[in-house]
Amino acid sequence: MRGVNTLLFDLDGTLIDSAPDLADAVDRMLEQLGRAPAGEAQVRRWVGNGAQKLVMRALTGDMHGDPDPELTQRALALFLESYRRQLSLRSRLYPGVREGLDRLLADGYRLACVTNKPEALARPLLEELGLGCDLPVIVGGDTTAEKKPSALPLQFAMGRLGSTTSNTMMVGDSRNDVEAARNAGVPVVCVPYGYNHGGDIREAAPDAVVNDFLALHHLLRSAA
Repeated sequence: MRGVNTLLFDLDGTLIDSAPDLADAVDRMLEQLGRAPAGEAQVRRWVGNGAQKLVMRALTGDMHGDPDPELTQRALALFLESYRRQLSLRSRLYPGVREGLDRLLADGYRLACVTNKPEALARPLLEELGLGCDLPVIVGGDTTAEKKPSALPLQFAMGRLGSTTSNTMMVGDSRNDVEAARNAGVPVVCVPYGYNHGGDIREAAPDAVVNDFLALHHLLRSAA
């Protein structure tokens, strides 16, 4: 990690615990379709691969479910309509995120957000929770032609920041983030408190696991 001066952060499960609002939107969508609610605990296991995948999992109750395409699009529209109305009603920054980002910015790190959440939802969510100015580059799941774990979103962010693989690091909470970093050729550090479909992030073999963003700052200072 020596020489890193650019950090690409995942959003849901890394910066922000957004599961409560996502779960409320999923349950309203299911209710409108005449189905039983999924509940927050289950939605936490489904989050991480974009809005459409979340909806498909809610419709089938299966991580790899493949519901009727027409139903999927109808359900996705209902979900997005509900979620836009309460992006940050119950979502919160994880402990240490605000303080950690302040220290990283004070040390001159360049920061960006690379998420699979649609950009039109990621931007206002970050603004509403006070991170908009800290993350001037935001790459959503629909900003580029491919989502994480493709390298393309990370490469796009690096291009916007003027960084390279030699000075950039990914920070996330899921196997998806680890695979995206490997595909882009950058190191990756993960936090253990995120979603990761209920699995232990250490099993994905990131370069390091830190308990919070204050520990991330300490790790980077130690490596400098």
